[in-house]
Amino acid sequence: MSGHSKWHSIKHKKALTDAKRGKILTKHSKLLIIAGRSDSNPDTNATLRTAIQNAKADNVPNDNIDRILKKLSGTDKDAAQITEQVYEGFGPEGIPFVVTALTDNPNRTMPEVRTTFMKNGGNLGSSGSVMFMFDHLGVISIKNDGKTEEELFELAVSSGAEDFSFDEEESEVITKFSNLAKVRNVLEEQGIRIVKAAPEYRAKDPKIISEDLLEKIEKFIEAVEEVEDIDEIFGGFDVA
Repeated sequence: MSGHSKWHSIKHKKALTDAKRGKILTKHSKLLIIAGRSDSNPDTNATLRTAIQNAKADNVPNDNIDRILKKLSGTDKDAAQITEQVYEGFGPEGIPFVVTALTDNPNRTMPEVRTTFMKNGGNLGSSGSVMFMFDHLGVISIKNDGKTEEELFELAVSSGAEDFSFDEEESEVITKFSNLAKVRNVLEEQGIRIVKAAPEYRAKDPKIISEDLLEKIEKFIEAVEEVEDIDEIFGGFDVA
């Protein structure tokens, strides 16, 4: 099974700036609202339960989470108008990107994303322009808790996972997006500690770039991240 890509390792080790920290809080607020719009009880809503777990993994304070849950259980449903939008396009060096946004106004968000792509050496494409280059996956980060790579591999396989990659303290279990909740639940039942479980778009055949080009690509990614409603950015590249 596959190992971690160099780019993913670089990405996860980046320090969060204060501005990005604030955006993470906003992002998880929106995700909780979307997940809990039909059922505000995490005991009966597995999607909301996962959203809460993911928020905690990103160090969102419990007070923030509790406020949102109280709001969802009340009569104020204005925030339920938030939807997820998916954009496709190319960045510098022709690298394909899939970008997700959480917005209450797609007519505002799409022009902002398009302009940001253009100003930073890319161009936004139409639906389907790059999606065929990506797999839509469910990625589950788990704590190793002293288990060996072989032990975790066996547990991942028995849960129905498609792929597995081992690291020193935390590993990744990868499954089809449609099986994310099922695999996550089986892993929990097997006593595995879940850190985070979320959908991702991963390139089927990532373009390999040199570290000399990485700074240029990172500047593009950072510019897109600054668009208010952006949730996640998935690039079709890895670093040599």
